[in-house]
Order: sequence, then C-alpha cells, then structure tokens
Amino acid sequence: MKVFPGLAAIIGVLTCLTAASIARAQQEFPPPQGKGRVVVLAAGTSGPGHYTTVAREIAELGYDVVLFDGNEMAGTTGDGVKTDIIEAQQMPHALPGKVALVGFSMGGGMYLYFATQWPDLVAGAVIWCPVNSFIHDVPGFANRLKVPVLMFVPAKDRSCCTVDLDKALATASTAAGKQFKLVVYPDASHDFVKGEDGYNPKDYSDAFKRMADILKDYLGSPLDSHQQPH
Repeated sequence: MKVFPGLAAIIGVLTCLTAASIARAQQEFPPPQGKGRVVVLAAGTSGPGHYTTVAREIAELGYDVVLFDGNEMAGTTGDGVKTDIIEAQQMPHALPGKVALVGFSMGGGMYLYFATQWPDLVAGAVIWCPVNSFIHDVPGFANRLKVPVLMFVPAKDRSCCTVDLDKALATASTAAGKQFKLVVYPDASHDFVKGEDGYNPKDYSDAFKRMADILKDYLGSPLDSHQQPH
C-alpha cells in the first residue's frame, strides 16, 4: 500500500501521541464504598505491575488509589508529578480535596523532592525506599519541605537509596521544624514491599500499618462519608 508523505507524517505523530499516552497511563483502584479520598501511588523502577498488590490493599482501606509509573516522572523537574496528581484528583471515584502520596523507589524520590513542596495539593506523603542520590543540598531540601513526611528505609539498601542520606534529610528537616518521621528497618533490603523481590513480610506488615494510621491523619477516616476535605 502506498503511503503519501502527509499521511506518513500524521501516522508518525499519532504513534508518538499514543506512546506518550501509554507512558503517562494510570490505573485506578476504587475503594469498597465507591468513592474515597485520593491516594496517588508512584511505582519504582520495576514498573507499576509490581505495585498493584499494595495499591489494592490501600484501596481496601477505603481510599481511591491511582497508580502511576515513577520512571516516567524522572527528568520532568516535577511537572510529571504535578500532572499525575491533578489527573488523579479527576478520577471517577475520587472525592475532592488534597491527596496523599505513597511513593516507592524512583517514584518515592520524585515525590520526596518535588511534591512535598506543594501544600495546596498534598496533605502528606509516605515514602518507601526512595531514590535519593540526586539530592545534594540537604539544608535546602529541609527548608523547602512543606508537607508531613513518613519515610520507610531498609538498612540493607546499598544502591541508589542510602540510609545515611535519608537520616541526614530527616535530621535536617526536624531541626528546621518540619514534620518528618523516619523508620529504619535493619533487616530489610530495597523495595521490601509485597510484590517485589525484596519482600519482607514482617517489615512490610509493620510499615503498612504505620502507613494506614498516618493516612487517616492526612485524609481523615476513609469510611466516614461525612468527612470534610482538608
């Protein structure tokens, strides 16, 4: 079949647009009650497929969970993160109000560095094993922090997500009067979440419970239909 030059150009543009749509794709996990406050979840470098289990477990708590690919946030200087948050707020099962963030590895690093500066959009963040090697100005990070952070760090992580830097970030943030709680798991390796190779049942269970408790602080009781957006 002969393809005219103009048609070929259109096909090329459509292909690029389709690829971009796939790259920014999200998956919604509605809560049992139908609608809920929004939790925006960013996957790590292994991709969203490894985080569907934890997304469903958070949704079962009563939140509308929207899962994005953390890899696609890298290199966007925060624009990709903000776009995803706004998109999540418009999901069919979303209640209005600020969102809570749950980020893992690459996604966690992007949330930690960028989204914690946006108190108009974000009620609080739960960060698991974040990529942190690109954060060089620790005092600057602490001064820019504007939303509460709960961070889970595996002590055996020796790659892109070092516990020493996470401790420095927590110490500087606390000294600056910011809400930053760090929980270190001595026996855990990187991405100890259910669904990943480093899954550690004991530590994951403890971290998940802590996360469930703090999400209530961020967003209110998920099953209370009379809750008001923060």
